[in-house]
Amino acid sequence: MITSLAFVAYSVKDVPRATAFYRDVIGLKPGAAEFGDQWVEFDVDGVAFGIGNGEAIGIVPGSAFSAAFEVDDVAAARERLVAQNVPVSDVMESPVCWTAFVTDPDGNRFALHQRK
Repeated sequence: MITSLAFVAYSVKDVPRATAFYRDVIGLKPGAAEFGDQWVEFDVDGVAFGIGNGEAIGIVPGSAFSAAFEVDDVAAARERLVAQNVPVSDVMESPVCWTAFVTDPDGNRFALHQRK
């Protein structure tokens, strides 16, 4: 029986570069696990978001598109990233939320999400 979500993992080519991106540009808080240039975790409201080079186990860097990070103001978050030349889509509206899609330096994509 599944009891919780253990972590979300993205494969990246350069762990230090990706660590700087997710920590310094996106603003994620470092988590408990860090194994040098191999694996780093960030704490996202009690769930680990991990980055590491998964090529050895068949996970191609830049192939992920599953995480969605909740933000207070998706438009402001998007503008902050645009100002730093981070690739980010326009804000899209659905009946229940607003979303913008961001591309990290390896080509992985994730969403910035704001509930209505």
